[in-house]
Amino acid sequence: MSAQTSIKEQMIKIEIDGSELTPQQVRLIRSLNTMLAHVLLTESEEEYFEGSAEFMRMCAALIKQARFTEELKDQSNIPYAQQALEYSVDVLQEYVTASKVVNYDN
Repeated sequence: MSAQTSIKEQMIKIEIDGSELTPQQVRLIRSLNTMLAHVLLTESEEEYFEGSAEFMRMCAALIKQARFTEELKDQSNIPYAQQALEYSVDVLQEYVTASKVVNYDN
């Protein structure tokens, strides 16, 4: 799977090779992008908070549907998806508590 992002004028085009994704994963990725744009552009406090929570919920749903967890489901009783989400929440909480903002711009 590969992903590519390009910016032309005011339009952002994100391409993801979905050939190995399930239809449900593709729908979630589309919804995730739509919700992210909504959260970034809304002027409503309620929509900002509810949209942010919904965005994070969708991210968690995608993590739970990752191939890594599916391939190991029958081989192990280790709840990898749950552990990955708990780890992510712990790291996110550390950033929130420390008021750190991660800047990915070069």
